[in-house]
Order: sequence, then structure tokens, then C-alpha cells
Amino acid sequence: MKKSSLTILGCHSSIPTKKFYPTAQILEMKGFIFLIDCGEGTQVQLRKAKIKFNKIIHIFISHLHGDHFFGLIGLLSTFHLLGREESVNIYAPKGLKDIINTHFKWSYTRIKYCIDYIELSSNKLEKIMENEKIEVYTIPLKHRIYTNGFLFKEKISNRKLNMEEIKKIPDINIIHYKDLKIGKNFKTNEGIIIPNCQLTFDPPKILSYAFCSDTSYYSPIIDHIKYIDLLYHESTFLKTEKIRAINTGHSTANQAAYIAKKAKVKKLILGHYSNRFPNIKDFEKEAKKIFYNVEASEPLKKYYLDQ
Repeated sequence: MKKSSLTILGCHSSIPTKKFYPTAQILEMKGFIFLIDCGEGTQVQLRKAKIKFNKIIHIFISHLHGDHFFGLIGLLSTFHLLGREESVNIYAPKGLKDIINTHFKWSYTRIKYCIDYIELSSNKLEKIMENEKIEVYTIPLKHRIYTNGFLFKEKISNRKLNMEEIKKIPDINIIHYKDLKIGKNFKTNEGIIIPNCQLTFDPPKILSYAFCSDTSYYSPIIDHIKYIDLLYHESTFLKTEKIRAINTGHSTANQAAYIAKKAKVKKLILGHYSNRFPNIKDFEKEAKKIFYNVEASEPLKKYYLDQ
């Protein structure tokens, strides 16, 4: 199985340019592929990143400002044109379903697959998705309109069999493997107890990722993202534009760094840069004065959660 990773598709705000795209990213975790936000140009970036469209089952939209979802109708239409049959789950604020259905209605589009909308409206942390390997939660944010971030957490895996040690115990058969994987000790026919740790290896470390979309500096999120492995936090402005950040419901690079520091995350990546700042390294430089392990995200760059 591939390592859990994040691929940045777009990391700028508002207006697309020749080089830069609005917010969109792909999270690969435990064999699942999640699309997080879908600004204009997402389809092009997906192709550049060599992401297979049919692998995208779950789409998360943080809020209904256009630079975070204007690419979605095009992507859903492409799914239709490619003959998709598998359903798609879209987790988004209430209202997106109406927007998409209105477009399909007036363009006379009859898609061949099912779209399941999980409409979000709560202002509290809530679990919105769970399967046997992953849990996903909303992270309520503070922006000009209703906005969520998303927290992705792996579940603990089964223990790995130590076949070299297992082969030394003739009493162990394949029917015992399931109990060993869930941590049970083994009792031989003679009644000898063999500790599980002697017969198995620890499972892989549980990894976590938090996406904090458009938001003012908002300290309540700190408790939700404590000790996570990778944090994406918007940094639309540098601190010289702090007043503009407050007025528009955004954060500065140093404010994002303070969030990361207080939450004791392992790594911070910045994004959602305003085009008024031509050098994204200035964001990284500002944040590093507060939090050491920070990087300014770049289009098509991949980040591994265990590094």
C-alpha cells in the first residue's frame, strides 16, 4: 500500500493565473483518494498529477466561495462523459446541491451515476465519514460565510505477523492468525502462554492530516488538531496586511504558524496565497520565525504524512 500523502493541486486564492490555481488537493490515505476543495483548473492539475478520476469517491468542499468549488461542476460533468457508474460522495455546506442541480437542469445534463450529498451545517466538530480504516471530522472555522476545515485520522491497524517466530511454534495454525493480529496471546497444547509481542510486530503508526481552509486566526481549532502529523493552514497575507486579513476573514503566515506551534503539530504547510505577493517564500520566511517545521506549498508538490 502507498504511503499516506498529500498532493497540492492549487494553493492560491481567488483568481487563477497561467502558473497558479485556486485551492484543491488530493489526500491519499490507507488506499483511499480524497479530493479536498475543487477550484478552477482542478481537472488539469489532476491529470498532471496522474490521479485517476475513477478513484475519486469522496469529495470535501470547505465553503461556497467560488475559488473553492468552481471546478467541481466541470469535474462531475467529466465523470459523466467518461461513463462513470460508481457513486460519488460530496461533503459540503448546504446549498451546493442546489447549485449543481440547477446547472444540470439548465444544461440538460443527465448524469449516469449517483451523487450522494452529505450537507454540512453544524458549527461544532462532528464526524462526517467513517469506514474500517479512516475517520473524517469537520473543523469549524471563522470566515465570512459558513466554512469548515477537515480532519482525517487513520484508525489503528491490526498487528503484523512475525512469521519467523510463528514457524517455531508447531501448534500455531492459520486459524490462529486472526487472534494474533488483534493482539491475543497464544496458548500451546501444553498450556504454555506465548506473549503476542513475541509473535507479531507493532502496527504502523497512526497518521493524521488537517486541512484548515479560509479562516481568520481562530484559536478554538487548536484543541481539534493537537499533535497531528501534517497541517495545512491558509496564509492569504503577510503580517504587513494584518488589518486586511481581519477584514476579509483570512490569516497571515505568522498567525498560521502560531496555530501550528500551539497545537504542537509535526509539520505545517501554508497556502491560499494572495496574488499581491509574488514570492511565496516570503510566507515561509515569516512563519519560520515562530514555527520551525514549515513549508510554503507549491502546485503539484507531494508531502508525506510520516515525514
